[in-house]
Amino acid sequence: MVLYGSETWTLKAKDRRRLQGFEVIAYQRLLQLSWMDHRTNASILEELQPEEQLWRTVQKCKLQYFSHVRARNLCTEILAGRIEGKGKPGRPRRWMDDIKDWTNKPVTVSTRLARDRQHSRMLVHEVISDHRQ
Repeated sequence: MVLYGSETWTLKAKDRRRLQGFEVIAYQRLLQLSWMDHRTNASILEELQPEEQLWRTVQKCKLQYFSHVRARNLCTEILAGRIEGKGKPGRPRRWMDDIKDWTNKPVTVSTRLARDRQHSRMLVHEVISDHRQ
């Protein structure tokens, strides 16, 4: 339920911290720990040793969705932030900014790689394995 629609989220550092905080709170409840126990997040994660953290799952879902949306249509125009109109002042964070940050490649290169299924799988695997280290 937490991950519903996560592939379309525009993520900021604040959102990442919130996801990580939610995950630790869920683990505390799973272990039946009170906030009075004064356990650190690191100690809880060390005790449970989850296979994959929630943040990595969101990242993986978003990268897989990016490789899935190959055709140029209204959906890709919205995700790329090319829709005309007025918005709030300042530069908004776009959906594609996350992809650019995670892959360390220009959006045009990532998009070209995503068009080929084998390259897109390698791209997702490369990004996820790099962030685990």
